[in-house]
Amino acid sequence: QVQRYIRLTELIPELLDMVDERKLAFNPAVEVSYLKRDEQRMLLEAMDAEQTTPSLSQAQRIKKFSQEGKLTKESMLAIMSEEKKPEIGKVTLGTDTLRKYFPTNWTPKQMEDQILKLLNNWYQRTHHSPER
Repeated sequence: QVQRYIRLTELIPELLDMVDERKLAFNPAVEVSYLKRDEQRMLLEAMDAEQTTPSLSQAQRIKKFSQEGKLTKESMLAIMSEEKKPEIGKVTLGTDTLRKYFPTNWTPKQMEDQILKLLNNWYQRTHHSPER
């Protein structure tokens, strides 16, 4: 397990940040860490285009394509665009959807923090207001 954590140091900073923020799961991240840096950047673009992160099986297939020298932008997009089993109770809002509500220099993490503050304020008002 320690070796798998060490393996994550091979990720480009953007992907490593996603692991830290729990936006990219640990096991797929380990598989992705075997990709070359330019392939990792290509994956980041595919993830952004498809607004999703790779499942373990998708990450394993992408790694296999890379090892066989067959990984192209098209093959990566094809794998990343596959329909996954729906995640019960998960809501995903893409950065593009939210960008118009925030200053252009805000990071996704800053946007997430602000959204959670706003939701908390709304919850407090709607669930703790005195009865009329």
